[in-house]
Amino acid sequence: MREPGAITGVSVDHTRASIDEIDLAGGDGVRATVSDLLAREGVDEAFAIQTCNRSAAFIVTDRQATAGAALRSFAPDVRDGAIRRFGHEESLEHLMRVATGLESLVLGEDQIIGQVREAYEESRSAGGVGPVLRDAVTKAIHVGERARNETSINEGVVSLGSAAVSLAAEETDLAGARAVVVGAGEMGTLAARALDDTPVAEIIVANRTIPHAAFIAEDVDTDGDVIPLVDLPRVIPDADLVITATGSPEPVIAAESLPSVGDLVCIDIARPRDVDPALGERPDVALFDIDALEQVTRETRERREDEARAVEAIIAEELDRLLDAYKRKRADDAISTMYASADHMKTAEVEAALSKLEAQGGVTAEQRKTVEAMANALVGQLLAAPTKSLRDAAGEDDWETIRTALELFDPEFEARTEPAGDARDSSSPPDATATAAEKSDD
Repeated sequence: MREPGAITGVSVDHTRASIDEIDLAGGDGVRATVSDLLAREGVDEAFAIQTCNRSAAFIVTDRQATAGAALRSFAPDVRDGAIRRFGHEESLEHLMRVATGLESLVLGEDQIIGQVREAYEESRSAGGVGPVLRDAVTKAIHVGERARNETSINEGVVSLGSAAVSLAAEETDLAGARAVVVGAGEMGTLAARALDDTPVAEIIVANRTIPHAAFIAEDVDTDGDVIPLVDLPRVIPDADLVITATGSPEPVIAAESLPSVGDLVCIDIARPRDVDPALGERPDVALFDIDALEQVTRETRERREDEARAVEAIIAEELDRLLDAYKRKRADDAISTMYASADHMKTAEVEAALSKLEAQGGVTAEQRKTVEAMANALVGQLLAAPTKSLRDAAGEDDWETIRTALELFDPEFEARTEPAGDARDSSSPPDATATAAEKSDD
C-alpha cells in the first residue's frame, strides 16, 4: 500500500529570476507541464501555475528523492540560483502567499487569485489534481479571499496593468495622449481600464482576434478603435504610449517594422517579450519591461507593509489548521491500516481456533463470544502503544515512522500460508523463526 504523498514544489519567479529565465521554465503551458510531470516515475499529482512573473510547479510523491528527480525536468536550462525549492510545509505556505498576492511583483495584486483558480482548473483537467493538491490549492484560494475581505492589501495599484499606467504617467503627459494597448487578455483589459481613468484622449486596442479587442474597447468610456496586430506599424508612429500584454511566443513589435516613431513610451508587460529589445536602443523610444516596474511596485509595497503583516497572520493561522488536519489524516490513515491488517489476521486465527474447538467437541455461543472478546482485547492492547506512537510521530513531523507503518501493514493482506491452527498441532508452540520468515515474505 502506498502512503498519502507529500508535496514538493519549485518556482522560477521575479524574486530571483529574470524574464528570460522565467520564460525557460515550465514548458508549453499549464496542461503540458502537468502532463509531463505526471509521466515522471513516482508522481501521483501535479499542479502548475504560469503568470507574467512566475512559473511554478508542485507535485505529490511518496519519496523526496523521487520528487527531486521529477522536478529536474521543469527548469533544466535555468541557473540553479534562480530556482526556489519547497518541501511539503513550505509548498503549502508558498501557495497561500501566492494566492494572497504576497509573492507578486505588485504586492496584493487582485488578478493573481483568479490565475490560481484558472491554473487549478487546467491542472485538474490534465488529471493532475488529487486529494493532497486539492486540499492545498483550495485552501490557498480560501486564504486569498480572506486576505482581500479582511485587509486592505489590494488597495491602490493592484495589477501590472495599472502599474504600467502609473509608470507611463511618470514618463509622459497623458493628457490628450494616444495610447495603444496590444493584447486583449486579462492584462490588456486591466491596462485599458487603468488608462480609462487617466486623461488620455484615445485608446486603441490591437489584437489578433478583433472581437476580443472590440469587447475591451466597448468596456471603456474613452474614445478609441480596434485594429489587428498587422496594423501596428501603421498606428504606433502616431501614438504616445504603447502597453503590450499578449501571449505570443514571439515578439509582435519588431524594431525594423517601425522606421520612425517620434517620442514614444513603450511598456512591455508580456512574458515572453512582445517588443524587440532593439527598439529600446533608439533615442526616441523609452522602452520598459516588467523589471522596470519595480519602482512603482516598491512604493505600493511600502504603503502596504502593515496590511501584509496582517495577511501573514492569516496565513500562519490557516497553515496551522491545514497542517494539523494533514497530520491527523496521515496518522489516522496509518492507524486505520494497522488495525485493518490486525483485524484481518485476528479473524482468520479466531476462525481457525473455533473450527478446531468444534472438532474437539463443539463450542457454545457463549464460548464463541469469549474467544472473540479475548482476541479483540489482545488486538486492542497490542496496538495501543503503536497507535500512540503514530499520533506522536505525526505531531512531530516524523513521516518516516508513518511511512514504515503504512508499508508494514496492508489492509488487503492475504496470507500466503495456512492459518496457524491448521499448520501445526495445537499442543506445540509456534516456531518463532518460521513465523517471522513467513511474515517477511508477505
